[in-house]
This record gives sequence, C-alpha cells and structure tokens, in this order.
Amino acid sequence: MNVLGIIASGVAALFITVALAKSARRVALRPHVPDEPGGRAPRADVLRRTGGATAVLGVGTATGAALWLGAADGSAGSVGGLLAGAGTVAVLGLVHDLKPLGAAPRLAVQAGAAVLVVCLAGLSPAAGVLAVLWTVLVTNAFALLDHAHGLLTAVGLVTAAGLLACAVVGGDPALALLPTTLLAGLSGFLLHTWHPARLRLGAVGAQFTGFALAASGALVLAAAPAGRTAWAALPVLATVALADSVLVLISRRRAGRSPLRDTDDHIAHRLRRVRVTVPGAAVLAALWAAVPVASGTLVYAELLHPAFLLLPLAGTAAAVYALLRIPAYAPPRTAQSRTGSSRTASSRTTSSGVAPSRTAAARRTGATGAGAVIPAAAGAPGAKGAAPGQSAARTAAGQPTVPPPPTGRPAAEAATAAAERG
Repeated sequence: MNVLGIIASGVAALFITVALAKSARRVALRPHVPDEPGGRAPRADVLRRTGGATAVLGVGTATGAALWLGAADGSAGSVGGLLAGAGTVAVLGLVHDLKPLGAAPRLAVQAGAAVLVVCLAGLSPAAGVLAVLWTVLVTNAFALLDHAHGLLTAVGLVTAAGLLACAVVGGDPALALLPTTLLAGLSGFLLHTWHPARLRLGAVGAQFTGFALAASGALVLAAAPAGRTAWAALPVLATVALADSVLVLISRRRAGRSPLRDTDDHIAHRLRRVRVTVPGAAVLAALWAAVPVASGTLVYAELLHPAFLLLPLAGTAAAVYALLRIPAYAPPRTAQSRTGSSRTASSRTTSSGVAPSRTAAARRTGATGAGAVIPAAAGAPGAKGAAPGQSAARTAAGQPTVPPPPTGRPAAEAATAAAERG
C-alpha cells in the first residue's frame, strides 16, 4: 500500500466523520417537539449518547472503500479482519448504549471478535492466544477512559499516531490503514466531544476505538521484523489506559468496593478534585500518553535503546501513586445521616435555646399541672367550689382553666342511682 493511498483514506474518513457528526449535532440540539414536555426530545438524548457512531461510520466507510479498491495489497485478510472485529465490537457498544449489558456477554463478544482477527491474520496458536488476551484487556482499558469529555478522543489520537508511525517504519505497511483512518476520524470528532461536549463517543465509539488500537498493535507486533524490539515498544503505547485500570482496581480494592461497579475514581475524576478543569484533564492525559508513545516509537525504529522505556514507566508508576493519594470516595451514608441528624438536633436546640429532652420534660410537667388544677364540673353533686378568697385555678401560662364538659346525666338520675347502690 502506497503513501498516497493512506493519505486518501485518512482524508475520506475525516470528511465523512465531520459531515455525519455535524448532522447528528444539529439534530441533537434541535428544540424539543411541542407535544413532548420536559426538555429536548428523547431522540436527541439518544443521538448525544451514541454520537460515536458517526466516527465509527466514517472510519469504517473509508477503510472498507480502501479495501474494496485493493489498497491493502496482500494484507487484505488482516485489514479485513481488523475492520470486521472492530465493527462487531461497535455493534456491541451500540446495543450497550441503548440497553446496558452485563460484563459476561460483552467479554464474550470481544473475545470472539479478537479470535476472528487472529484467524484472518494467520497467527500461530501461541501468538493468537496472547493476541486475544491483549486485545480484550486493552479494549476495556481504553473504554474506561471515556469518563470525561474529550479524554478518550485525545488519548486515542496520540496512540493512533504512534501505531501509524510503527506500521510505516516496519512490518506490513498495509496495517497502517486502520490507524490512519482512526486518527482522521477521531480528529474530526474531537471538537464535538470537547468540553462542553455536544456529542459523546459512548460505548459504541469507545469500544470501537479501543479494539482498533489494541488489535492493530497486536498485528503490528506480530508482523515486526525479527531483530526489532517490538515486544517492548508496542505495549508501552497503551500506558495511560492501563494505568487508569490499575488505578481503579487498586483504589476499589483498598476501599472494599466491587471492581466491576463504575464510580468517580478514574484519572480525570481525581484531577478534578485538585481543581483541574475538564479540558485540562484531557490535555494532561494526552501529554502523559505522548511520552510513552514517543519513546515506544523511537525504540521500535531502533533510534533509542529499550532501556529508555523504563523512564516513562517509572513516571507512570509515580503518577498512579500520586493519584491514589487523592480521595475518591465520599463518606458512608450512615455517617452522613448521623451527622445530618445531629446537626438538625443541634440547630433545634440553638433556635429554641432549650435542649429537646428538657423541652419534652417541661411539656409533660405542664400537662400534668394543667390536669391537676381542672376543677370538677359545675352542678355535680358533692362538688365543692373554690374557697372564699381564693382565685380560680390557672395554668402555668396564667390562663384560666376550662372545666371539662358536662356528662349529660341529669342530677335526679344520679341521686336515684346512688340511692339504689346504697
């Protein structure tokens, strides 16, 4: 495959992605239909959530057209397998966006797509098993980066550029086709997913991007010349994605949380807690990824010694350690509820000036005193009035007491009943 064919495929992917994303953005931002109350129409929310499908269509269309025109030469099987596997995973992501799926079916489909790539590429059984495991691991690691606006797109751009350089320098030049179109598609989608994002990659775009990068790296590694240190160079290209996964797993294990339950404990979430803006987090992650990608590319081109790869790896380990020291989880709900109840009680005490227990005791005392001073009903036999010179009974507040209502029983009947009992 010649350089002009690679450039033409990238330009086509860029224009198709930009056109589709602009149309989807216009529909997503269209005012809501009058008969649908409460904000924009549901189809607009679905378009925003699955906006990564535009990048998938742009990249897939350009790559498929290049394959149909015979641009891949003798590596049409490998490139076709990459495109078929990435497309399968993209469909899985689209289904997950519309109706969330469990981890088991997603891993099964990803593994099947990776096996398809390995079989069409003609790898040996040992290399095929390693390639399948690597592809599934890195696909999910990159998909986890879609937790902030523009983060996965920026890191994917840097990684695709490194894979493109490695594929051009050595191995099979036809394997540079998918990284080229992916680089162009993500570039056209970047402005739409940048903060504040009008469209999101979603699971469809994140799964497609992660699988394309992981599978392309595995095939470039397998096609590398024997004397080239690709085994050490290419895995470094996924440093940021793997660092985010390690950060999340260690943090959740320390906190006793489930590793499969996604919470706000990723790289961008922790950077936000130290007052880094959302665009700033995406830029920092892209710069972080650029260091190991550049180092790995230079080592792959035999311009640097493999020992230089220890520097970005050591820096990544230090960055993960520093991020682990940033609190990521809120206190338990029980502690919050207790604190809230104590604050409520203290505010009540402060506003009334009397503790709640004392207030309740005073109410009980007042009720007992008020009941004790209520005189007998007027006109009842044997009832004695107040002694001369004594004032009427009063409550603690100084108000006159109110006698209980009459029983409604005549005095004559009461005297007759008393005589009968006597």
